[in-house]
Amino acid sequence: MNIGQFVEIGDFEKASVGVMTTMAHDYYAGGAAEEITLRGNVSAFQKLQLFPRMLVDVSHVHPETTVFGQSLSMPLLIAPTAFHRMAHPDGEMATARAAKVSGIGMVASSIATCSLEEIATCGPEPRWFQLYVYRDRALSAEMVARAEANGYSALVLTVDAPRFGRRYADMRNHFTLPEGMCLANFTLEGVGSMKKARSGSSLNAYVADQFDASLTWNDVEWLRGITKLPILVKGILRADDAKLALEHGLNGVVVSNHGGRQLDGVPPSIDALPAIADVLQGKIEVLMDGGVRRGTDILKALSLGAKAVLIGRPILWGLACGGEQGVCKVLSLLREEYELALMLSGCPSSALVDQTVVRGYHPTV
Repeated sequence: MNIGQFVEIGDFEKASVGVMTTMAHDYYAGGAAEEITLRGNVSAFQKLQLFPRMLVDVSHVHPETTVFGQSLSMPLLIAPTAFHRMAHPDGEMATARAAKVSGIGMVASSIATCSLEEIATCGPEPRWFQLYVYRDRALSAEMVARAEANGYSALVLTVDAPRFGRRYADMRNHFTLPEGMCLANFTLEGVGSMKKARSGSSLNAYVADQFDASLTWNDVEWLRGITKLPILVKGILRADDAKLALEHGLNGVVVSNHGGRQLDGVPPSIDALPAIADVLQGKIEVLMDGGVRRGTDILKALSLGAKAVLIGRPILWGLACGGEQGVCKVLSLLREEYELALMLSGCPSSALVDQTVVRGYHPTV
């Protein structure tokens, strides 16, 4: 496949259909129920209009930023997504190598098909670890300790998944991991593998059996007590929940609806972002994911209050089409688009993007 001829993320999305199994493609592409939120994540960005300044010196554009003092070549991290080996044999290790080459961060998933140790050897910086809290708290505590020991510099606690949403495609396909693949962060029988469900998705059955649905804000204090790493909560859509994250001493929030894969009908992440950024007032880091497909989407997210965005599906499309080089190409296209968006909007650097960049948020318009 000649990915060198691809000029936009959509080229990868189309090409990936032919190189993955139906089960893998549908797992990556699908959302919950009627996929209203899945579609809304993308369309909400399309409805936002940019409002550029003219006659600004943009002969030198600086897309880089920092999050928790860690440098990123652009305001983007790879979101925690599961089962990369369904897209390419090298799995998350190929993704990690591409992140390192591209100078961006990666958030490794708890339910990856490469272990957090394997990902660490590939050297993405910064690298964060995404955590689901299991009923057996000792398992989660062990993963936190392993993440610390392997140079992960932040924890991302996913809080919107006491159960996984009803994903019709996975149910129809009777989703399960292909033969020879496992949840590489676990070795215990029943935790590191998914038993084939009698009906529906094996993943949903696994989550119902293993994840702790009783998790509350009080349990965040338990996590705070076993690590010195910064903690972000991922899955926040309400300003009052964001305020609680601040009150409980957390270091950041990820505004997210889980890529439209949990509760269908919730707002697009980008629509929820401004109110959350407003209530937090820069006191902790604000990131967002969901529907980011273009460099202009990154610009819009920064204008509405995000420090950086996370992307998931585009990374998997690149991985399926070209392994490490496919992911590098996806990130390169996004960087080129973002740099051009900065230039054409009259913003010489990421640090100078403010709320006036998106039309409708300028106080005098």
